[in-house]
Amino acid sequence: MAKDYYKTLGVARSASAEEIKKAFRALAHKHHPDKGGDAERFKEVNEAYQVLGDEKKRTQYDRFGSAAFEQGGAPGGGPFGGFEGFRGFEQNINMEDLGDLFGNIFGFGGGGAARGRQRNQGEDIAVDLTLSFEEAAKGVEREIELYKTARCERCGGSGGEPGSEVKTCGKCRGSGQVMETQRTIFGAMRASRVCPECHGGGQTVSRRCERCTGTGVRKEHRRISVNIPPGVDSGETLRVAGEGEAGLHGAPAGDLFIRLRVKPDPRFSRSGQDLVTKIEIGFSTAALGGEVKVQSLEGPLRLDIPAGIQSGQVLRVRGAGIKSPRAGRGDLLVEVTVMTPKKLTRDQRRLLGELELE
Repeated sequence: MAKDYYKTLGVARSASAEEIKKAFRALAHKHHPDKGGDAERFKEVNEAYQVLGDEKKRTQYDRFGSAAFEQGGAPGGGPFGGFEGFRGFEQNINMEDLGDLFGNIFGFGGGGAARGRQRNQGEDIAVDLTLSFEEAAKGVEREIELYKTARCERCGGSGGEPGSEVKTCGKCRGSGQVMETQRTIFGAMRASRVCPECHGGGQTVSRRCERCTGTGVRKEHRRISVNIPPGVDSGETLRVAGEGEAGLHGAPAGDLFIRLRVKPDPRFSRSGQDLVTKIEIGFSTAALGGEVKVQSLEGPLRLDIPAGIQSGQVLRVRGAGIKSPRAGRGDLLVEVTVMTPKKLTRDQRRLLGELELE
């Protein structure tokens, strides 16, 4: 009986490769036996994707139908009885798709997590760094000490003893990968793996480096200088390219990620790029106006107090806030508190009484 693979995956015949992949992942997740799904339906979904997910096979299917892919193997006692129920499905599968699928089903990261990283590339490093409020606002240069893998100085990261012969790996013939056949719930599948002989580098050396034993890296303490830009805040992360763990066999290093925490300052707080501070003024200054000094990141500033100012009013000093390469410079916001005298002389009481009558 002819099988409609498009109907099985629930997509149109004009569906794109990405739409087919998306439909397969959703249905495989829904019908996976380990999730309580229908094993037969799961098998049908996988069979449809093995054809429609391959451009050449999809073209054949569109021309000749499912008859072009009829397999002879006799079914076994069930899809989990030694996988006999999947005989005839020996395929070269894209392990990135499979890794993503398992990540969705079982809750761990699949191939997507490593996508974009080069073979043998070093791991990223994450560290925490605490800054004072002023350092975060103005920017600062800080030294960070790391204990990490670094490129071996003796062999320059090649893994070979100086003067040793470098040859193309005989096991993978320079590709850095070898093909293996594995038995899975999908049946027999051929998957590419990193070559165990050259570790993905595609080359071998006649004599391994004595200092790093052929890995091209060594653990060591290292101090690096990092420029913290002005205007950073707690919770932000800075990335320093190439300062992570060194890559094996000459591969690129990972990156260093610096998570920032800014300590509070009793003088200031911030609102975006605006710097916020508070001042207290006397009753007479509030009534008559005057000039006072306020703190800023650059030191004390003179601030004009308008006559009749009220407690809680905010005065703005433009351009005296926090500087940021991305957002420019903010303002200094000064919140005013008017201090009312607790004790008054007889003359002061009389004068205030006269003011109230006016």
